Amino acid sequence: MRETMEFDVVIVGAGPAGLSSAIRLAQLGVQHHTLLNICVIEKGAEVGSHDIAGAILDPRALNELFPDWKTRGAPLNTEVTEDQFLFLTEKKAWHLPLPSLMKNHGNYIISLSQFCRWLGEQAERVGVNIFPGFAATDIFYENDRIAGVITGDKGVDREGNPTAHYQPGMILRAKQTLFAEGCRGSLTKVLMEKFELRKKCDPQTYGLGIKEVWEIPEALHKPGSVMHSIGWPLDRKTYGGSFVYPFDKNLLSIGFVVGLDYQNPWFNPYEEFQRFKTHPAISPLLKNARRIEYGARCINEGGFQSIPDLVMPGGLLIGCAAGFVNVPRIKGIHNAMKSGMLAAETVFTSLEEVRCDRYSDAIKQSWIYDELYRVRNIRPAMRWGLLPGLIYSAMDLSLFRGKAPWTFRNHADFNQLKKADRSEKIIYPKHDNQLTFDLSSSVYLTHSQYDENQPCHLKLQDPSVAISVNLNFYAAPEQRYCPAGVYEILHRENGAPYLQINAANCIHCKACDIKDPTQNITWTPPEGGSGPQYTVC
Repeated sequence: MRETMEFDVVIVGAGPAGLSSAIRLAQLGVQHHTLLNICVIEKGAEVGSHDIAGAILDPRALNELFPDWKTRGAPLNTEVTEDQFLFLTEKKAWHLPLPSLMKNHGNYIISLSQFCRWLGEQAERVGVNIFPGFAATDIFYENDRIAGVITGDKGVDREGNPTAHYQPGMILRAKQTLFAEGCRGSLTKVLMEKFELRKKCDPQTYGLGIKEVWEIPEALHKPGSVMHSIGWPLDRKTYGGSFVYPFDKNLLSIGFVVGLDYQNPWFNPYEEFQRFKTHPAISPLLKNARRIEYGARCINEGGFQSIPDLVMPGGLLIGCAAGFVNVPRIKGIHNAMKSGMLAAETVFTSLEEVRCDRYSDAIKQSWIYDELYRVRNIRPAMRWGLLPGLIYSAMDLSLFRGKAPWTFRNHADFNQLKKADRSEKIIYPKHDNQLTFDLSSSVYLTHSQYDENQPCHLKLQDPSVAISVNLNFYAAPEQRYCPAGVYEILHRENGAPYLQINAANCIHCKACDIKDPTQNITWTPPEGGSGPQYTVC
């Protein structure tokens, strides 16, 4: 028998969207002398432990949520002072004019992990209940209406049997449930199908971001100096780019983002990132430095065209669960926060039932909608190739100012791979263990924690497809697109291949759920508290 807890609002996910919505709800409760019982659950062991992005924060939403954030001690310690935008060839770096939308004046380089911890502290101060280490694994319905969520059981062995440490999950009932799971959330994915939320929009498209944090010599540290690049090591048909963000005391966040609509199954995003660090414009920054953290996460890239319906009976989508990332600006935190605040304001006026048009209209009337509309054609244009995409983007932003009388469409990423025998095989250089590293040593720096006896949280709809289709036609691309070495083709004594899933390596990036060419892999939450333990990033 599951224990039931009653709340006015349950929020799934303690990222910027979820915490901002909780705080705004509590603020409204204080203003109107209405005490609300608000619960935020987080699958990470702590608030912030699954927040990876070394990010630049536009403080617009934060200014609205907390005009006094400086006196509250918000961890915005590094204001952007310089922007560079580079086009890389194998040996050269060419400075490009910086598009106005990419300028970062007034923005801050932050540790998203630390920022979310601070938001969590602010939420608790206004009476919000935050439960880290609890994964929402199912949706609780009453009469086909969302009435809360069910948390996952703990203390279950890999065969699904209760152990001596068994704790059944709880039913968290709510009048309204806000889903702030981030990119490709497992419950959000279920809701998309059940309520046909994507019926009127384009498929979502994604990028995979891979990042390292380095401690660098003080002489090389230029906090606030932001660098972005496009070009090498990617070919002209593959979308992606890099970021280099010096922040805090002698820390450098360096990362690489690759569009998951790439076509060559031999392509390896992790290895492309390792190659990128050897570029003459990048490698001097890492000389005599020490790598201290590694991680990866998928990013919504569909933008305006891919925004789904946001309201269901008893529930709303907020933040990256809905897909509010502005890809050309390489920013989404401010939009996530604002969406959470708008959802809170909507829910507060009508806890029992949210009119479908009220939250959606609030989004459409906000700067989120205008911001995403103006850049809606930039990411899709890159499918023509790097140079044509850049030319179109410059024309769209300067001539049409984002208001061209057409809108390009998005397509799903999983069906873009070509067959392996029709693609050029890529041989990547050996790692030198100074700038470039093997995958296992990188996964070690995620500080992931798992009870390896728990059930595998990566589900195959049909295990045979991993060999009959993925291996035979695509050379098992899951071995390469996974940035944590979760998937591995091994052979039995009789020589027969099989797919081994190293679930304890998983860092919750969701790339497998997105890129698998047969959509045979489903990512589900492991036991609450499992996974990466990010701190500085």
